[in-house]
Amino acid sequence: MKISKKGKFQIGLLLLPGLIIFGIFTVYPIIKLFIMSFFEWDFGNIFGQHFIGFQNYKEVLNDKYFQVSFANTIVYTLVTVPGQMILGFLTAFLINQITRFKVGYRVLYYLPVITSWVIASLVFKYVFNTEGLLNYFLVNVIHIAPQNIRWLDTRWGGLTVAMFLGIWKGIGWNMVVFLAALQTVPADLYEAASIDGATALGRLFHVTLPSIKGTILFALVMLTIGGFNVFTSVKMITGGEPGHKTDVVLTWMYHKAFSTGAFGYSAALSFIITVVLAVLALIQFRMMQQKN
Repeated sequence: MKISKKGKFQIGLLLLPGLIIFGIFTVYPIIKLFIMSFFEWDFGNIFGQHFIGFQNYKEVLNDKYFQVSFANTIVYTLVTVPGQMILGFLTAFLINQITRFKVGYRVLYYLPVITSWVIASLVFKYVFNTEGLLNYFLVNVIHIAPQNIRWLDTRWGGLTVAMFLGIWKGIGWNMVVFLAALQTVPADLYEAASIDGATALGRLFHVTLPSIKGTILFALVMLTIGGFNVFTSVKMITGGEPGHKTDVVLTWMYHKAFSTGAFGYSAALSFIITVVLAVLALIQFRMMQQKN
């Protein structure tokens, strides 16, 4: 259907406010951040910035603390993404089988998703603190541990608590996504598979999973991006301690920007992570296409 010039003009006018807001608050900050990554940026002297080329990028890649935080982010993503997807899918699969109280189960499993990250992080910190609830239960109630365990005072202990929180928070979101996908699988496929002698496990792997590959890819990409964007839980639970060993890329970037004033370094770090995420997303799309 052809649109007249007057119609195109009216459509342009309707889109203009949104485009202006998008340009001011999204496009311009991205461009400005990219420019900042090539300068030695000092807010004490805004008009006296020094162009240093790719020096910020070299500094980021050679920084041992960035390497540790990047490794922590990779581990966090590799653990939480499969954990959320598997538990979320199993929850959705079980809820899809029941006929009563289905809405109640949805609400129950979705409650952690709408819980504030700050509140949930503080609760987990209280539970796993050296003088927290878990140690009190282990030492004083069931007498399993001889003394309080310092869960949050080691690199892998603190990260494990943050990963546990990430999985717990993400099960509900995955449950909703996979439940919607499961309800679109035609019942005829299950009937045909049953006639052919397929077991329940066979129907799962040969009917259900192939039918929701698009949803699996969507969840995989979104959760990978979310894994690299983890910030609040690590910041609230460990704060990067001890000695920045539990930092992830965003908490380390926050520290460099607002504690040391290295805004050029932080800008370069953000674009390095953007490139990494783009490459990971491309690889995931290619892998799913090859499987199809």
